[in-house]
Amino acid sequence: MTTDLALLCGFSLCAGFIDAIVGGGGLIQTPAILFTFPQYPVATLLGTTKIPSFSGTSMAAWQYAQRVDFDKPLLLITAATAFAAAMAGSSLVSYLPNYFLKPVMLVLLIAVAIYTYLKKDFGQQAHNPAGHVRNTRVWGVVIGIVLGFYDGFFGPGAGSFLILAFISLTGFDFLHASAHAKVVNLATNMASILYFATHGHILWPVTILMAVSNLTGSFFGARLAILKGNSLVRRFFLLVVCGTILRFAYELWK
Repeated sequence: MTTDLALLCGFSLCAGFIDAIVGGGGLIQTPAILFTFPQYPVATLLGTTKIPSFSGTSMAAWQYAQRVDFDKPLLLITAATAFAAAMAGSSLVSYLPNYFLKPVMLVLLIAVAIYTYLKKDFGQQAHNPAGHVRNTRVWGVVIGIVLGFYDGFFGPGAGSFLILAFISLTGFDFLHASAHAKVVNLATNMASILYFATHGHILWPVTILMAVSNLTGSFFGARLAILKGNSLVRRFFLLVVCGTILRFAYELWK
């Protein structure tokens, strides 16, 4: 049991590091806990990963806030919408299978990976949300509803999708998109935590140890992202998207 927890904390540390840079920490953390504790319901294991995700995302968001200017009105409307949508998504986890989302997400992720790889300046342009200001609040609501629900109900890759959405729809560069995505992720994680905690779906001793590890990884990941800027975030974005594609493909055809 001690060895299993130690390995799980190691995976959680790596998840926090990756997630702080570009999202996708769930690709590491979620399979690790599912493999370590197969005797528990999926809803309980998903609930247990939410507090580590929240702690790591909080650390990353705080560090970004020291160095990146946030669009506070956009964040408020997006985070509030995402919170409500994530609560709705989490409430369905115990009742509906989520396997039908995987083929759709697989096709979408492949398209995202190809587009990001071929379009070398994607997310590398000067940060210029001014040209999108008329539609920014509307897109914030759309982002919050769609990706908030997705994160609450399913989860893997949500951080990467948030970054993609902020770049494509609001004119952010990779660094600003990643910073804003962290704050929205805080809202979705909090909604999921409230739901899972009130329904007894959290293993508290496990989640606390994982939270400390995730927090540590997030600290170093965010520092590296801020230091190296857009080019590093873009490379990690591609790696995480490709990792998500491989995972979804494996689960579909295994």
